[in-house]
Amino acid sequence: MNWQVYIILCTDDSLYTGITNDVARRFNQHADKQGAKYFRGRQPKQLVYVETGHDRSSASKRESAIKKLPRLEKLQLLDSDINQVIDFLI
Repeated sequence: MNWQVYIILCTDDSLYTGITNDVARRFNQHADKQGAKYFRGRQPKQLVYVETGHDRSSASKRESAIKKLPRLEKLQLLDSDINQVIDFLI
């Protein structure tokens, strides 16, 4: 199955990183406050990053690596060539 790593810009300007095999479904779950506790105090604003081509294991490892990056490096990812968000716009 094709897993994606994604980043969502939240209403408080924070960046949430997660993985899924269905980006649109997962974004909607976050908007409905289902799933991640992170969204209990904030709302997803916009999907800003998607990286494809992962299996479950590699997606989890990549998610962990991205979560460890400083905010500036996460923002640089948004402008990188590996960002495929255009293919997943909700």
